[in-house]
Amino acid sequence: MPAILRGNLPTLVQGITGRQGRLHTRLMLDYGTEIVAGVTPGRGGSKVEGVPVFDSVAEALDEVGPIEASVIFVPAPHAYDAVLEAIRSGIGLVVVITEHIPVHDAMRFIRYARLVGATVIGPNTPGLIAPSLGVKLGIAPSSAFSPGSTAIISRSGTLTYEVSLSLSSAGYGTSITIGLGGDPVTGLDFVDVLEEVRCDPDTDSVVLVGEIGGTAEEEAAEYLSRGYPKPVVAYVAGRTAPPGRTMGHAGAIISGGRGTAESKIRALEAAGVPVAETPFDIPRLLSGLR
Repeated sequence: MPAILRGNLPTLVQGITGRQGRLHTRLMLDYGTEIVAGVTPGRGGSKVEGVPVFDSVAEALDEVGPIEASVIFVPAPHAYDAVLEAIRSGIGLVVVITEHIPVHDAMRFIRYARLVGATVIGPNTPGLIAPSLGVKLGIAPSSAFSPGSTAIISRSGTLTYEVSLSLSSAGYGTSITIGLGGDPVTGLDFVDVLEEVRCDPDTDSVVLVGEIGGTAEEEAAEYLSRGYPKPVVAYVAGRTAPPGRTMGHAGAIISGGRGTAESKIRALEAAGVPVAETPFDIPRLLSGLR
């Protein structure tokens, strides 16, 4: 998993001239992210927030040199091509903010990324933010995050911000927060990121934010049951969700008796992971493990 846990990442924004691309380019720059180029076909030669815009990723690389990360704000019908363009150009970390990408498109570009050793975060993700490194790749509101040593790994979007604010108000901050994405198929899962932060010297504890649908939390519980060197606390949204419903987005689907909040909570607790009833209980549970 390249580049995630360090700062000074030369970053590209694909779809930089769109409304969301412009807005979040400014906010990422304000946070300290090193955005060196943008790409929008047909808009080469312009600038956004002082960042040069190119017609293709290849042109950007030729002009500005190595680029290690790309943030994708390209609309869903064209996102597949944009992600492939970034990966084929040798960019090792691709953060796909775009939602409503067809599942087959996501499956194809995630499979290709794994084959060539690139990392995809998302799709349908708020991205990642590392306060101590001054890195924000995505749309997470910087005001919700303060520097610290707890990693947040989350399947949710706005709930992630609530959890971070709860930690900050209790005197905890975050080393890194990664939004896995809200779609059924995502580039990373809990286990991928748990393994990445396992030996990170700047992270001394982990919070998992799960929700109904899929089996990602159960898989994380199985991984953690084999032993993990850092305290882990979890929160699972959707305790009151009726079975068979899609709650919030495409990734939150309960089917065939699997993917319920209850099944996830049981698995995590069996692995020795305390599960908070509300986001505001997380700091208390963390303090009890330190």
